[in-house]
Formats: sequence, structure tokens, C-alpha cells
Amino acid sequence: MEDMVVRLAVRINSFVYADGTRAMNKINLDIRKGEFAGILGSNGSGKTTLLKIMDGLIKDFQGTVHLDGRDVQKLSPKEIFSKAGLIFQSPDEQLFAGSVSEDVAFGPLNMGLKGKEVARRVKEALDDVELAGYEAKSIHNLSYGQKKRVCIAGLLAMGHEIILLDEPTAGLDPMGEYRMMSLLKKLNTEKQVTIVMATHSVDLVPVFLDKLYILSKGSIVRGGTPEEVFSAPDDMADVRLRLPQIAELIYRLKHEDKMAFEKIPLTIGEARREIMRITSGTG
Repeated sequence: MEDMVVRLAVRINSFVYADGTRAMNKINLDIRKGEFAGILGSNGSGKTTLLKIMDGLIKDFQGTVHLDGRDVQKLSPKEIFSKAGLIFQSPDEQLFAGSVSEDVAFGPLNMGLKGKEVARRVKEALDDVELAGYEAKSIHNLSYGQKKRVCIAGLLAMGHEIILLDEPTAGLDPMGEYRMMSLLKKLNTEKQVTIVMATHSVDLVPVFLDKLYILSKGSIVRGGTPEEVFSAPDDMADVRLRLPQIAELIYRLKHEDKMAFEKIPLTIGEARREIMRITSGTG
């Protein structure tokens, strides 16, 4: 990656819930400018809590989170939200206005922006999330996936350069999942939006993400590129996660059926090339 500037530097020693449950423990995580990173973990692993700490919504933790070098525990919500924002798993927790345009305009208006600038930002943000023409549509008449896109548009309209998402594909059918991930990748590559998403969907990860971190019981237990992280299926099983389906198949063919795969492919395209190499005798 050309620009290695760290936008979010997360150093969490611990975070304990009011009931005494330890939720976070020894988190060391750097999110760099322009990255599309994933926090992968099973339910209850601490993904949502980690995102809330990164966004400054939880501040009573031991450690530091720096946003562009500044401690979020000492920043006002306005200072944080001018750069970074969190989208919750359920869009209904964030959408409250009557129409799409009113909801997307809410943030810019509260930033003190005026009519023409707000209208420009709303239009551009809706274009970016492929909802042009939906300005007057009632929020209640949108599909679940469209509601999630409106939430993203609301952050884009405020000029957010860092978007944190909690399970952005939850509640979507397989095609909806793929469209959402494609949209996020487009925002990442074309708009240079830095994205961190929490997910437990292992099959979508290798196609889209630059970096992947495995979260288990509030700790990062593995991190790197998807290829590096998924190279250890036993470690995945230890944290109640599996390999992507295509990787699981090839792993078994390699280790149980002794087929001569040089690596474990993570996508259908990679698997096809490896199979063609083996069957054509070029390996």
C-alpha cells in the first residue's frame, strides 16, 4: 500500500463491563490510511465493543486509541465524528428522518453547513452508495440493504474518511451481501475511504479485504493478509471459526487426498487456476 499513514492506533490493555466481565484484553491494532480491514470473530468475541472503543463511544477502558495521533479519550464527539463514524448492525438504530434526503442531510446541517452545500453533499453521497433518485423516498419503504446504504451515505455526506461497520452484511441475502461488499470496496478504492468492518462471514473476506484480524474472547489472536490468516485452519477452529468454503475443500484435498496443491486458494478464481495447473501437469 502506497500510503502507510496510521489513522487509528489502538492499544487497549483491558476493558471490563460493569458486571465485572473482561471484554477486551491486550489489543494492539493499527489501521492505515486507505486500508479495508476486517475484524473477524464469532458471536460474543467482542467485535462490537472494539468498534465502539475505536469510535470513542466507550471511553472508560485502560489504554489508548489515537485518531490521527490524537487521543480519542480527550477528543469531543464532534472532533471524532468529523473524521470517523460507526454504522451499527441494525440500520433502524440510526435512521430516524422521514425521507432519505432528510436523513442524509441531518449530519451536514448539524455541522453548520448551508443549503446548497448540504444539497451537493447529499446528492454526491447518494450517488456514491448507488441510491441516486431515492431522495424523496420514505425510509420505511426501503429494503434492509437500502437502509444500510443510507446509513453509509449519511457518514459520507459529513465527509467521513474512516467508516467503521458492525456486521454490514448481516440480514442480507447472498446477492445482497456481495453487492454490499462490492459497494464498500468501491468506496475504499475510488473514494479512498478507510474501512474497518466487524464480521463473522468468512467467505466474503478474502475477495475484498486487505487486512484481517481474528478476535477471540476480546483479544487479537492472529492478523495479516487474508492469505496469512487463513493459512492455519487449526487456529481458526480454536476460535470457533472455519476456513472459507473453497479453502476448506482444497485444504482437505491437499492433506487428506494428497493432491499437489502448492497453496490453499481462498477464492474460486485461485482454486480454478490451481486445479488447472495440477490437471494439466504443469505443476
